[in-house]
Amino acid sequence: MADADLPRDAAFDAAVEAIVRLALAEDVGAGDVTTAATVPAGTTARGTVRAKQAGVLSGTVAALATFRRIDAQLEAVALLEDGAALAPGADILRVRGSARAILSGERVALNFLQRLSGVATQTAGFVAAVSGTGVRILDTRKTTPGLRLLEKAAVLHGGGVNHRVGLYDAILVKENHAAAAGGLGVAIGRALGAAQRAQPPLEVVVEAHSLADVRAIAATGIDRVLLDNFTPEEIAQAVASLRLGGGAGARRPAIEVSGGINLGNVRAYAIPGVDFISVGALTHSAPALDLSLDLEIEG
Repeated sequence: MADADLPRDAAFDAAVEAIVRLALAEDVGAGDVTTAATVPAGTTARGTVRAKQAGVLSGTVAALATFRRIDAQLEAVALLEDGAALAPGADILRVRGSARAILSGERVALNFLQRLSGVATQTAGFVAAVSGTGVRILDTRKTTPGLRLLEKAAVLHGGGVNHRVGLYDAILVKENHAAAAGGLGVAIGRALGAAQRAQPPLEVVVEAHSLADVRAIAATGIDRVLLDNFTPEEIAQAVASLRLGGGAGARRPAIEVSGGINLGNVRAYAIPGVDFISVGALTHSAPALDLSLDLEIEG
């Protein structure tokens, strides 16, 4: 599913429910002993999740699922949609009902919201940095185990584009694949054959580490070439090589750039001819967004 929106379907919902169950089992375990000891049974409250810093919202689906799973009687509603720009003090989500249940679900719900909003916010920063160039920002498989679908959804909320979701939905030939296959050309030939036999056909991306690799790849008919750890000057040369490679009428593969790219230098890599920049830091290094839950006792 390279470069496609993640569907909100039964599989996505099942993934959310599974990770919520695991997170609550991890945190609550046999019971929230602090809340049980200090909060009288029957106490009701209203909790409001608020932003403490600016950012982009993501994770409301998981947060709502957390509160609803810990107590089906809780009334939980998102006040903003995922992808919304957050200002400090913005109300994000409201939950009402058992104070014990709200307190027991608070940290897990906030963990989802803070982590995923951090990914969306980080992505939005990269997207803004290349605004006007036509280059699209891609995520990678460098995600938190178990959170991949949620983190990739957060990338979409930040304005980025999803790369392949896993090893099953696109072919990406990397250096080690080529070595194990007996050479880059052999690996590409096998990849193209497998992609054509798949139903539906799979996209084929090939990683290049040198201009020689680029020239070898140019006329093979792959869908995309990944320029890994190239300098901007080398990327410009590779773009020119791919424009010329294969002769008149040949289909030029899309060009993706990765490696050593951060917010400070991403604009320098968004040169004419580049279609995508993939950034592992969107998911593996995004700082959590600062959010809090304010509780008001009602009875």
